[in-house]
Amino acid sequence: MGGWVILYQPNAHESLSSRIPSPRESGFTTSTAVPLYWTAYGAVGAPRLLLLHGGPGAHHDYMLPQMLRLAGSHELIFYDQRGGGRSKTNSREAITWQTHADDLRALVSEFGVEPVSLLGYSWGAMLALLYALAAYEDAASSPPQRMVLMSPAPLTREYRSEYEDEFDRRMAGNNVRTLREELATSGLRERDPAAYRQRGFELSVAGFFADPARARDLTPFKVTGRVQQSVWESLGDFDMLPRLSAIQCPTLILHGRADPIPLASSEAAARIMPNAKLVVLDSSGHVPYVEQPEELFSAIELFLADTAPGSHQ
Repeated sequence: MGGWVILYQPNAHESLSSRIPSPRESGFTTSTAVPLYWTAYGAVGAPRLLLLHGGPGAHHDYMLPQMLRLAGSHELIFYDQRGGGRSKTNSREAITWQTHADDLRALVSEFGVEPVSLLGYSWGAMLALLYALAAYEDAASSPPQRMVLMSPAPLTREYRSEYEDEFDRRMAGNNVRTLREELATSGLRERDPAAYRQRGFELSVAGFFADPARARDLTPFKVTGRVQQSVWESLGDFDMLPRLSAIQCPTLILHGRADPIPLASSEAAARIMPNAKLVVLDSSGHVPYVEQPEELFSAIELFLADTAPGSHQ
């Protein structure tokens, strides 16, 4: 997600693992400097959609099982970005935004994901933009044909600071404190340790939700703090907005009105990008695939249908 280091007990995932089907295919990339773990869902031959998870330093499976709704019409390719999940590396070399953008370019080529369709979530949305900007400048790269940016990470350092302050405020607030006290006195730890670990994880990310009490039904994840820190440091005092006018492809931006990441960041991007459309999800925070799935997927599916090769917008 957007920059909060989450740790969880490994067994916390067990209670939800049965809800995530095995991928049709999986493996490791051969064209990247470090092998990256990938999975594929959906029918072979369907239009390919490459999904980019958040973090940085997280892993793809926390987007499951909900995002598999799109597998009915597309072949979905997920991968763990370098330094997280099953793409961890023992190298002490700093992982930067450029590292991730280079990996994505190699993966697009290795899988033949052309025309390139990207769906990025949180940090993954920023990664999609960084990839697109680099691809427009490099004749050997394949610019995206279309992009879906879901709950994009803050696109300037100032917006990121606002997000960090708001998230900290929510996590220290009475609502989250009350939920934690209720869990502590519930006896769940003794009755059902796995359920207790799951609820503990959910409350550790409750500040991302419009209503902290609705922080449920989310597959646990872990962010590798070293990777997260090195990527954000590599961006420096960043401001991506002035460059976004170069991105010509149709782009759908989805942002929850109650997201701790400022809506103004996505509003600015939608104004600057010539073929971007912003959809604001009024009852959602940062996790619309849990909080407002019907509205989210309806918007995504309509956009993908309207921008499919051969369609007329």
